[in-house]
This record gives sequence, C-alpha cells and structure tokens, in this order.
Amino acid sequence: MTVLHHNHVADTVRAPEQSEGANVLAHRALGALRIAFGFTFLWAFIDKTFALGYHTGVDPTGTLDRFGSAAWIHGGSPTEGFLKFGANGPFDGFYHSIAGAAITDWLFMLGLLGIGTALILGIGMRAACAAGVVMYLMMWSVVMPPETNPLVDDHILGAISLVVLAALSAGNTWGFGRIWAQTKLVQENPILK
Repeated sequence: MTVLHHNHVADTVRAPEQSEGANVLAHRALGALRIAFGFTFLWAFIDKTFALGYHTGVDPTGTLDRFGSAAWIHGGSPTEGFLKFGANGPFDGFYHSIAGAAITDWLFMLGLLGIGTALILGIGMRAACAAGVVMYLMMWSVVMPPETNPLVDDHILGAISLVVLAALSAGNTWGFGRIWAQTKLVQENPILK
C-alpha cells in the first residue's frame, strides 16, 4: 500500500504484522541467498579449472579423472563439451560455432570467477548481477525449450534472483557492500555499487 505525504513523495506503509524481526530475517535470507549463488558460480570455476569430478573430470562412462585432461589448467575446454554436444534449439548453430574457442573459454571462466567472488564478498553487486543475468540467459538459450518446462527453468529463476539481490542491496548483509559503496571509486562510478 502506498501513501502520498504532503511533499508528494511516495512512502511504503508497513503492514501491522511486519516487524523489525521479519525485516532482519529478510535481509539475512537475502545475504544467505547471495552467498549461496556466489558459491555456485565460484565452485563452477574451481571445478572446471581443476576437474574435481563434480561435473568436470567425469567421462560419459562415469570414470572419474580428477585433475586430468578435462581440467582447464591441463588444456581442457570448459565450454566445448556442453556447447558442442548439448546445444539444441534455435541458437545451436551459434553455440556450436563458439564451442571450445579460447575467447569463449576465457570469458566464461572469468565471468564465473568474477561473479562468484563479487557475490560472496557483496561488492560490485550491480555489475556482478547484471553479468550473472546475461550468463544465465545465455545458458538458458543453449537448450530450448528447456527439458523440464516449456519456458522456465533454473536459469530463469537464477536470473530473476540476481535481479532481486542487486535491487535490494543484498551485499550489505554479511558482505562488504556498505564499505564498498563508500569508496571513492564507487562514489565516482555508482555503476560499480
């Protein structure tokens, strides 16, 4: 519910059942969600870099080869397998054409590292979440329609969640968002908030 004050500035009126405790709980839930999303991005980077066997380093027969040839540090491509063999739908030609290219691998891996680190630390939330949304939407468009639903899958839910995290300044709870926002760099470049 919105009320206009005498100065014509809209202000949200808090529902009677909404308490400070609920507000604190909401901020903590957003902080936990931010850290969890950050860990998924950072873990994907680590697993693809070293082939730890949680997705990278397991061949189609199920044989595990940790730190083996699938590891990015040993020349494995973090994008080739999925984009070359998993892409299906209206954009599969595009994804097949970029599968395993060095620029694709580097952009993907730097994206995972940067987004994951920023989310865990709670800094650069706008940029990290925007990049995460783009990454999620691209991953969603690799297989169309999604296998479990004609339109919405976990990539769409992830993209929406990142928008919420950025919009609600989730980096301020259990993160360095407030400190980051006060730096001269961010003051002069608010997009970095």
